[in-house]
Amino acid sequence: MTPKPGRAPVAKDPPAHSRRIAGQPPLNMKVRLFIKPFCGWCDQAMDWLDSRGVKYEVLDVSADASARQEMEELSGQSLAPVLDVDGQILSDFDTGQLEKFWNKLAKDN
Repeated sequence: MTPKPGRAPVAKDPPAHSRRIAGQPPLNMKVRLFIKPFCGWCDQAMDWLDSRGVKYEVLDVSADASARQEMEELSGQSLAPVLDVDGQILSDFDTGQLEKFWNKLAKDN
């Protein structure tokens, strides 16, 4: 589910049926996902986070110039998706890379 261009970023609540999976970082970590419309990797990242019950904020960098600028400052590039988890950045990734990143966060915390 991608926000419509021109709309403000929204925080996504995890599905009601989801549970925290062992080894995940605490769900109270601040998670932000920078996306672009019609980005398949962005959609997959949102599906991955949703399926694990992670609450996150979606920032559409096509509709919000300040979000685009912040994404580029954080990641050093203009490609999406970019994930910011309490200052830990993962950029231009697929779900396999997201899984490894998430597992490392769980191990480090």
